[in-house]
Amino acid sequence: MGRVVITHSTYLEGLIPLLKQLAKDPQVVTVTPAVISRVKGRCQGLKLRISAPITGGHKLVARRGTSAQEVFVVTPLERDELQQRIKALLQNP
Repeated sequence: MGRVVITHSTYLEGLIPLLKQLAKDPQVVTVTPAVISRVKGRCQGLKLRISAPITGGHKLVARRGTSAQEVFVVTPLERDELQQRIKALLQNP
């Protein structure tokens, strides 16, 4: 079971409960939400996708409305395995 690092004062609405569920996975070591930014375009609901590999894990991008937030996940899981687990979380919140 991993941990969620709470370092900021603001997060996308609904993101922290989702990340806490992800951190319960025994293969996830650490989940760290990072920078929030404004984006063009609009996203209905909360979406989470894998963006890029990082040392020891993956960088995710969470989107809601016109905001995006980076999330760093330290895990030995491969991209496809992590994507399946994220998809399952989004379908069954």
